[in-house]
Formats: sequence, C-alpha cells, structure tokens
Amino acid sequence: MPILSNSRRSLSTGLNLNHRTRSIADYVLLAGFCGFLFFFGLGHFGLVGADEPRYAQVAREMLARHDWITPTLGGKPWLEKPVLYYWQAMLSYNLFGVSDWAARIPSAFDATLMVFGVYFFLRRLGSKTEYAGFPLDGALFTASAAGVIGFARAASTDMPLAAMFTLGMLTWYAWRESGTKSYLALFYVFIGLATLAKGPVAPFLAAAIIVVFAIATHDLRIVGRTLWLSGILLFCIVTLPWYIAVQMRNSEFFRVFILEHNLARFGSNLYHHTQPFWYYLPVASFGLIPWIIFVVAAFVESSRQWWESRGRTTTSENALNIFLVIWLVLPILFFSISKSKLPGYILPALPAATFLLGDYVRRTVASGKPSRNLPIVFHSIVSALPVIPALMIQYLVVQHRLPWSRALVVSCVVAFALAIAIGTMLKAYGLRMLRTATLIPVVLAVAFVVRFGSPAIDRSLSARPLANDLSHVENHFKRPMPVAILRLSREDEYGLQFYFDSPIPRYELGEIPAEEHIVVVPRDLQDGVIKRAAGRQVVHLGTFAPRALEYFWVASQ
Repeated sequence: MPILSNSRRSLSTGLNLNHRTRSIADYVLLAGFCGFLFFFGLGHFGLVGADEPRYAQVAREMLARHDWITPTLGGKPWLEKPVLYYWQAMLSYNLFGVSDWAARIPSAFDATLMVFGVYFFLRRLGSKTEYAGFPLDGALFTASAAGVIGFARAASTDMPLAAMFTLGMLTWYAWRESGTKSYLALFYVFIGLATLAKGPVAPFLAAAIIVVFAIATHDLRIVGRTLWLSGILLFCIVTLPWYIAVQMRNSEFFRVFILEHNLARFGSNLYHHTQPFWYYLPVASFGLIPWIIFVVAAFVESSRQWWESRGRTTTSENALNIFLVIWLVLPILFFSISKSKLPGYILPALPAATFLLGDYVRRTVASGKPSRNLPIVFHSIVSALPVIPALMIQYLVVQHRLPWSRALVVSCVVAFALAIAIGTMLKAYGLRMLRTATLIPVVLAVAFVVRFGSPAIDRSLSARPLANDLSHVENHFKRPMPVAILRLSREDEYGLQFYFDSPIPRYELGEIPAEEHIVVVPRDLQDGVIKRAAGRQVVHLGTFAPRALEYFWVASQ
C-alpha cells in the first residue's frame, strides 16, 4: 500500500508539474503573439484618419490641464465619447511621453487583456464543466482575427469597449456555470468599464444577450438572479462618478452625448455614416479573416444543434454554444438596424465567433472524424490571400490598386505556396493543426505591412510627415509660426492639430490668423489664398509631393 500510495503521489506530482510547465509555455506564447500582433511597430507610421489624432489630442489636453473629468479639443469641451480611453492614454503619456505610439498603447494593452481573459476563461470552464476546450487555440484565434489586430493598433475607443465587454460577458457566463458571486461582481465591474469606454450601448447589449439567452434556454430565472443589488451598486460605483461630474461641469453633456451621439446617431443619418442593411456581413467576414470559413462552419453546426435540441434539457456544452451564437448575432443585427454604421461598432461580437471556432475545433478533433476537403481548400485560400496585399501594400496605399508587375506575380506565387502548405498540413493532421498552419501567413502579413508598408502609409495617410515638413519650413524662419489650412480634409486638420499641439485655423471658415503664418492648400489653389489674404503678401514656400499639397507664407496684417 505505501508503494502504491507513493506511486500515485509521484504520478499526481508529475501531472501537476506537466500542467504547470504547459501553462508557462502558454503564457509565453500568448505574450509573444500579443507583443508582435498588437505592439510591434506601433510608431512606424503616424496617426491616420480623423479619430486617431482627435482622441490622442483630447487625452493630451486633459493631461496638460490635469483634468480627469472634461474631455476637450482645442480648449473646448468635446463630449462625444466617454472617458476610459482618455484616462488610459493619459497614463500612457505619463509613462512614455506624448507620442503617436503612446496614444495607441491603451488599445494594444486592452486587446492583450482580452486575449488573456479568453485563455483564463477557457481554462476555468474546462476544469468545471464538460467543455474541455482548447484554451490556447481560443485565445490565439481571438488575437489573430484581422478586426482585433487592426483595432488593437489604433488610438480609438473601440478596443477598450470590445475588451471590457468581452471580459464582462465571459465573467457572467463563468458565474452562470459556477454560481460564484465574485464572477458576477466582475461582470458588473467590466460592463461598468465598457460603459465608460463607449456609453450605454454596453449595458444594453449585455442585457439583451442575457435575456435572449434566458429565453432560448428556458431559464428566465437567470435574469432575476443576474439583477444582483450588490452588483448593480458596483456598476454605479464604476460609472456614475464620472457621468455625474461631467454633467455638473458641462450642462450640455446629456444633450450632446446621450441625445445626439447615441440616440440620434442610431436613429438618423445625422453624422453621414449611412450604409446598407447588410453592411456588417462583409465587415464581420473581413474582421474574422483568416478564420471566417471555419467560423461559418462552426456557426452553422452550433445553430443546427440548437435547433435540434429545442424542447430538451440544455446541456452545459450546448448552452455555451447557444450563448455564443446569440452574442455573435445580436450586436450585428442591432447595429444593422442603426442608421449610422461604422466598422468598429461590431468589434465586441468578434470574440464570440472565435469562441465558436475553438469549440468547433475541439469537437472535430475529439470525434476523430476527418475534416472535409472543401472547407480546408477555402480556408487555405482565404488564409493565404492577405499575403498578396501585404506584400503589395505600398502600391495599394499610393495607387489604390494592384498593378500588374513582377512584384504582383511574386506575391501570388508566395500566396499560392502558402495555400498549398496550409491545405497539406490540415489534410494530413486535421484541425489540430489549424492554429499552427494559419498563424504563419498572419505573422507574415503583419510583419510585411508594419515593416515595409509603413513609409507609404505614413506619407499617404498620416499627417505626421506633413507636420515634419512644415516644421523644417518653420525652422527656416527661426521663429514659431502658426499653421492654417485651406480645403484640407478633417484627417489632415486633426492630424496637424495633434502633431503641432495647437488648433488649426481653416481659411474657408474665415479663421485667418492676423499674424504671419503658413497656410497649407491643395495644389493649384494659390489664387484662393491670395484672395482670402486680402492684400497681404503671399510667398510660395514649397510642396509636399506625396499628397499634392503646397505651402505659402502669408505676412501679418
């Protein structure tokens, strides 16, 4: 008996050590992938679009004023979004200094937090229920989805919302499975943080998903159990202090944020973001590349199992799939009804799709059934195709097309070889190799875009090189000089505002500085400058060829 006892103890110790070693390896692998996919080369190109520099500048102004309550842009209250991203960016600026890459750190950090949350959830669920799962697979599927990578590298409020919402839904389901109240408390905390990230859409979507899930599983009591007084108090403690404080300081906050940027944005085309009803189907599909083929297979199978199990007792595994299907579909349907549509709105739904994929892979591998050829072929093609635009990124950014050239032929050959390799691996080893085979083109595509495409992206899409060029022109005068613009895009206006840390006057709005200044205009608009300068001396200083822009010096009045 002592020998048998010692043998059992040795076996148990060996299993624990093996489990611990595997966990450490998982952590290292996850950290490496998150570091590469989300953080690598964050500053290789400047802030792009209108939102990135605008959000980054709002956080900078709040930090400069030591004001943690009122977001401002150009010294005026800017109340379109809540405060979570700004707080995170302020902390990032404090640690690393004000820069474009520091402005992107919050989204990269939140995406990493979300990926590790997925991993821990799947491990916890595997130990408590019949859902054994593949924690590392599910986490890496989530990390490597195109939509997650893209928004994790952007200075915006979308990833903070998606990360906090995802963590909230995971902790709610963990509470539902385990009954542990600490999970329910975390659910309220994370949904509170999601409300600080984007507003009332977070608790609305969470409540809608939970109610529909309760109806689908014939367990309406779960809704009442979720309405936990202590949890609601936690939610209020997280959210209400800022909302009350900002309203007290800015009486227009309720009108601007709630009525205009939530209700009017949803119910009307006030902000000119109209799209067709089916807009989010291709957006979600692109956001789930390279996994979209097997995500569709997982969705179809889970929906079929849900339909076939109606009227019967819902098992733990079926309940999870029902929950994920609802989590995926409901936000897409909700925002499809909205009159205002932007790609980032459905980002919180994407982790549900990668969860479905993880469970689909687990069940397929566990069943021992060979994978069908057609999904493997389509997945191999879809996984390899992004390598072509990644290798040709400079042409796409500058020419907005893929020109027929030797580079395009080489790119197609590389993609074809990758597709053959992926298909061969999956045919030989099944879906247990899905993660390994597919992550190869993902890593290659991100590496090529960041390493070789950044200069072209910087010149064509960011105001940073324009601001650098203007700084050199300004240095020629050996004195600071305001910069104004005429008929430039909002992207250029907000970009220059961030890189110069100053509001940018617009000539067409009559905002013509009285002192001497530099004005930037599209090519061949010199007459417009002379006319608006009203007799003041105007001298051509140079051009910014990548954007077909010209600079003029305008004398003081």
